[in-house]
Amino acid sequence: MQTFDFRTGEVILINKPLTWTSFQVVNKMKYLIKHHPSLTFEDKQVQPKIGHAGTLDPLATGLLIVCTGKQTKNIESYQAQEKEYTGTFYIGATTPCYDREKEIDAHYPTEHLTNDLIYETTKQFIGKIQQVPPLFSAIKIEGKRAYDIARAGGTAEIKPKEITITEFEITRIALPEVDFRVVCSKGTYIRSLARDFGLALNSGAHLAALCRTRIGQYNLKDALSLESFENSLGNKK
Repeated sequence: MQTFDFRTGEVILINKPLTWTSFQVVNKMKYLIKHHPSLTFEDKQVQPKIGHAGTLDPLATGLLIVCTGKQTKNIESYQAQEKEYTGTFYIGATTPCYDREKEIDAHYPTEHLTNDLIYETTKQFIGKIQQVPPLFSAIKIEGKRAYDIARAGGTAEIKPKEITITEFEITRIALPEVDFRVVCSKGTYIRSLARDFGLALNSGAHLAALCRTRIGQYNLKDALSLESFENSLGNKK
């Protein structure tokens, strides 16, 4: 059984499973921590303080930093750190949310695409750029979450935000799939990058798969699965 000091605070690296929301991961861990055998009866009456440092979409996997106790005060500093992602763009089709959570809504030509064009197009996105977040996102518009507006069938104008992409590498081309690796700043939406990359290719694209591999100095290779975290606590009898 691993030793944790949840009162003083812990920084726990979790590999978020596919289809789970970040909120569901935190709730699961909150339950497990509350029932940790090292806590006294009085401790168990108090909900453990816990939060994550940067949301991952349900269809994304990878590194989620979860803070407990006094470490929750540092969440914003973790959120501000550089991120690295790997994933797959599907070229030639778009969806309303820019990933596979919704059905394809339009198809686009891909016959003109070459490997050289795909590699060359990445250069347009290196450095400081303006990016419009997806309507299916948690951004607030006049007090409402953008995704609530979208799910109700509404539309809204979302202002572009400045982001920084320091690395954008194509790692595999097998059209309609294109694999990539991106290193970027806080606030970058890889779903929006998929949309914009498709437009830059004079086609369309959406995000088919995404994995966050690094946040600052923290790496996915050091993260625990939820099952491993539970086993490390020794909660099971």
